[in-house]
Amino acid sequence: MAASIKLSTVLALLTCLSTSIQFCLAGDSDNLYDFCPTDMTHQKIFINGFPCKDPQNVTASDFKSSLLNEAGDTDNFYRSSMTFATAAEFPGLNTLGLSAARIDIEVDGTVMPHAHPRATEMIFIRAGVVVAGFVDSSNQVFQTRLDEGGVFVFPKGLLHYCFNAGFEQATIFSVLNSQNPGLASIAGAMFGSNGADAKVMLMEKLKSKGDLNGVSSVDLFG
Repeated sequence: MAASIKLSTVLALLTCLSTSIQFCLAGDSDNLYDFCPTDMTHQKIFINGFPCKDPQNVTASDFKSSLLNEAGDTDNFYRSSMTFATAAEFPGLNTLGLSAARIDIEVDGTVMPHAHPRATEMIFIRAGVVVAGFVDSSNQVFQTRLDEGGVFVFPKGLLHYCFNAGFEQATIFSVLNSQNPGLASIAGAMFGSNGADAKVMLMEKLKSKGDLNGVSSVDLFG
């Protein structure tokens, strides 16, 4: 009887541990079909993801996108642009746990600190010279210079940024491991639309401190 109780206890603990690990590792849900291109005709249905198109109506064009072909509009305060291709714009990504982006940064341009709460992002420098960095949960900054062909990873949910450190426009492509990574902007949240002076000050801090590795985010953003 005692052995039976111990065995039951062990099995229960193993079950709990297995469940906990699955929750810790969970990202986007695994797909249940070969593919599930987004059906935007049912936009009033609210589910965790998007409805699937009728398989009979799926074509090769659902898996192709030209959203990232052209440079974005950098005629703005930050002299930069971010163009995303998520499952909302690129039907073939639905249920696959992926999205992509293109970032264009003019000379002296900056992508202000922001985070993707549901995704890790890996960037690839297509052209130009870029300085990229992120802030970890201990408020330490990790920053590096990237030349053409360089790759850098922003861990999931962490605040990150980049700016043009060269003398020509920089082009970056990135892949994120969520079909809907989300975007939380510190500039928009802290300064709103009327905080131009504060935004300029933050941009100057990012560019003027040189090597920011190990610097506290309090010194950077505080």
